[in-house]
Amino acid sequence: MTEVRELRLVVTAENYEEALHFYRDVLGLPEIADFSSDEGKVRLLSAGRATVEIIDVRQARFIDETEVGHRVAGHIRVALEVPDTESTTALLEEHGADVLAPPTRTPWNSLNARLTAPDGLQLTLFEELE
Repeated sequence: MTEVRELRLVVTAENYEEALHFYRDVLGLPEIADFSSDEGKVRLLSAGRATVEIIDVRQARFIDETEVGHRVAGHIRVALEVPDTESTTALLEEHGADVLAPPTRTPWNSLNARLTAPDGLQLTLFEELE
């Protein structure tokens, strides 16, 4: 059994500014971090016990290329923070998940793996590194 520490709903938005405005300003999700870079835009919004991460298409491409090597995610991808990406990846694979990319250290200092759950939902498992 593993422990999930955070659920992140990652939304890739064709119109990033419109999506950010809707979730942050209209819906009222407080902005808690800005991870934007030259590679693309990303803001982390608090949604109570979960987060909604709004990214633009360039950032989605950059994340997929970093984690998997090419663009694979659709409009929605669920990211789950876990204490140990390697063991959780192995556990989920044992229970029917398809591993698209093994645990990989990212430029944002986390260990990320990409999987497809048996129901077809694409997942990123991430472990924050020190």
